[in-house]
Amino acid sequence: MRAAAILGLGCSPKNLKPFQADKTIDWRIGMPAAADQADIILLFGGDGTIHRHLSQLVKLGLPVLVIPAGSGNDFARALGLRRVRDSLGPWQRFCAGQENVRAIDLGVISPLEPLPGATTPHQSPHYFCSVAGVGLDSEVSRRANTLPRWLRGHGGYALTLAPTIFRFAPLPMKIFAPNDAGGWITRCDRPTILAAFGNTAIYGGGMKIAPHAEMDDGRLDVCVIGAVDPFKLACMFPTVYFGRHLRIREVDYFQAAHLRVETGTPVEIYADGEYVCRTPAEVSIQRGALKVLTP
Repeated sequence: MRAAAILGLGCSPKNLKPFQADKTIDWRIGMPAAADQADIILLFGGDGTIHRHLSQLVKLGLPVLVIPAGSGNDFARALGLRRVRDSLGPWQRFCAGQENVRAIDLGVISPLEPLPGATTPHQSPHYFCSVAGVGLDSEVSRRANTLPRWLRGHGGYALTLAPTIFRFAPLPMKIFAPNDAGGWITRCDRPTILAAFGNTAIYGGGMKIAPHAEMDDGRLDVCVIGAVDPFKLACMFPTVYFGRHLRIREVDYFQAAHLRVETGTPVEIYADGEYVCRTPAEVSIQRGALKVLTP
């Protein structure tokens, strides 16, 4: 068997040792250029590392084993892989020939063509594995990414969230979904603090922003938080860790396979904690786009 290892920031070949008990496996470091160069890919890193490699992983179509070794490991957590040793079991079963490969969905963000006279070139679609967000979420992600890596991995998102809440103003935002006639219907049109599009339930270090999301149902779970008093918002966010924010009046929650997001002025969209593009954009799901090893 041939295995390729992608080593994220802070990882080195020594991280491979627990996975190299079988001396018959032929190892290579780095992303394969073609699918015939490996039988499986081991990806050591966090959400950002996974996000940056998604396009090539989808193109190759090879099974992927995620080893949580980054500052943010929400995608690995969604797969049931909380620690490095949690990835050893799936690896051993795969090596033994067991069928523990699962095809999961990925989110896709497609920036829309710029308006006439705009200088911003059209951008290609971007994949995301966990959650994409617009509004407060994007601002918190931007600020959290400036923190030291060790702090990002130990509550950096939550630490950044608290002061940002009191400085962030609601955005005019419209969210549309396709109708049966080939047009669009309005799902949301109001001042919005945050809109999150979840392929998985959790982000930001374990917050269940989309508690009903499943990775293989062909739908995104959309959570929209309208204009809320900052003090109420600050009190509300601890409930997100338990998925109880859905009970709050200002929160809308629905599912869709394809959406369009527009804001009064272009604002940043982040996905998996990484900057993707600015609004307007379309957000959709691609079914069975990634093969992963599961516990």
